[in-house]
Amino acid sequence: MELHNVRETLSVDDSDITESRFSNTKLVKSSFKDVNLQKAAFTNANLAEATFVDVNLTNVSIKDANLTGMKINDVLVSDLIQAYQSRAK
Repeated sequence: MELHNVRETLSVDDSDITESRFSNTKLVKSSFKDVNLQKAAFTNANLAEATFVDVNLTNVSIKDANLTGMKINDVLVSDLIQAYQSRAK
């Protein structure tokens, strides 16, 4: 399924969208709940304030994306990245 020129906030619930591709997409405040996103790719996507709850993110790729305020299971992604980077030092 392809979506073009959608102007509403995306809300995906209880879905399997394995290997989906999101590019040059504004997903601000979008919501993904109980979703299988395995092997999905987000490229040049604005994910600011997007929320992911109980989502399968196995092998997901996120490149050149705005992650400001994005949360996974109520944890800010910026906090996850910071914790990972400090662990690696």
